[in-house]
Amino acid sequence: MLAAMNRRHFLNLAVPFAATTALAVEPWKRAGEPRLLTSLAAYSFRDTFQKEPEKLDMFKFIDYCADQGLAGAEVTSYYFPKDADDAYFLKLKHHAFLRGVAISGTAVGNNFAHPKGEARDKEIASVRQWIDRAALMGAPHIRVFAGSPPKGTSNEEAIASCIEALDECAELAARRGIFLGVENHGGIVAEPEALLHIIQSVKNPWLGINLDTGNFHTDDPYAALAQCAPYAVNVQVKVEISPKGKGAEATDFTKLGKILRDANYQGYVALEYESKPDPWTVIPDFLTKLKAL
Repeated sequence: MLAAMNRRHFLNLAVPFAATTALAVEPWKRAGEPRLLTSLAAYSFRDTFQKEPEKLDMFKFIDYCADQGLAGAEVTSYYFPKDADDAYFLKLKHHAFLRGVAISGTAVGNNFAHPKGEARDKEIASVRQWIDRAALMGAPHIRVFAGSPPKGTSNEEAIASCIEALDECAELAARRGIFLGVENHGGIVAEPEALLHIIQSVKNPWLGINLDTGNFHTDDPYAALAQCAPYAVNVQVKVEISPKGKGAEATDFTKLGKILRDANYQGYVALEYESKPDPWTVIPDFLTKLKAL
């Protein structure tokens, strides 16, 4: 996990961010009623992908999502074969279509908080490659990270660097018709004000928030989620949340559903299971809870 930014230093940044986003960031204007489409992140089966690859690959994962009656499948980039080529991604698209499952998106690991130079160029190149791969698969969304500043880089510098990198990647994403969703994944976006500041600064209609329900560790994570929900282009649901100074507690699915409906969210809600009980045993029950939303 990316390290959370220094709390005291962040508070010095949050005041101007809050003033900016309150006036400049506009929520998505969606006509009609809320629509929550269920999906499942391949990351939920990370141990199986990593330790028992013969038991599960992306094609079998698509089959599992179809058998669970899901609208979508989120195919996390970490678990594709190293030698996957264009033909592989097209074959996966073909397979998902025949199983009646949409590839709701993919997710990459990156750090855009590096200063301008070789390290950041490498991160940008990786995300750009996955934009092209998402287009091949027909995946409309890619989860990306903002990142954590490397040693010797201030948070202000890291945020500015992230904005530059996102601006460059979002330009290509717009040409490919792919949404980029910046996740609230700690580091420079540990709290909602900085995340909203970054989204507003890029000013690209193909950039939004990948709202992870388990990643805000504020006094009231639900309030932070509600603040960001109007800008979400994808939602990943964890089965636990961890308020500041408290241990993990079960996610209140009813409260979460109300937050998304109040934001008039319309799109995929993907279960991303990270808890200890065996995913093969408990995921079907959590998917039932998710569908009930």
